[in-house]
Amino acid sequence: MEIHGEKVMLSRISVSDLDFIYRIECDKDLWYFEESVESDEQVVRAKYLHKISEGNQSNSYDFIVRLKVDGQMVPIGLAQVWSYIDFRKSWEIGFAIIPEYGGHGYGSEAAKLLLGYAFEQLDAHKVVGMCNAKNIRSEMLMRHVGMRQEAIFKEELMWHDQWTDQYYFSILEREFLKADNKERGI
Repeated sequence: MEIHGEKVMLSRISVSDLDFIYRIECDKDLWYFEESVESDEQVVRAKYLHKISEGNQSNSYDFIVRLKVDGQMVPIGLAQVWSYIDFRKSWEIGFAIIPEYGGHGYGSEAAKLLLGYAFEQLDAHKVVGMCNAKNIRSEMLMRHVGMRQEAIFKEELMWHDQWTDQYYFSILEREFLKADNKERGI
């Protein structure tokens, strides 16, 4: 399955993506603002092989963010959406773009594609995203794609041996569709 944007494409993860997934999931610098980062490649491999085997039976959808470079689709990041509270039709998104491709709008485009997928294919009512309060880039990206900050969870995360806040963002289906229609001039 592929979701095409102007600059990037999201494609469902496959076994052929595992080396890239290891690289991204085990990169402590990329996940600097997370409480913990898995360093065991075998654990990451088992986790993603399980997700791949579940296919559409899962409540989690994982995509490789790809960019066309010199005629080839190059993996540049990971974008994920998973069920947050099933009976409320609420989903959560997560994303990461490798640093050498940061700052070009690829993460924003990938996040918008992911939101579109959640609302149009997964019948989401609401999509949420959370980030460490120190993660300014993630906060800015969520704001840029139309999500609004709803809460600050005080001292929610144990990060670098100290408690830090976590920001909680969300966007409703009607808000996303209104902004999407406005972008398209409808």
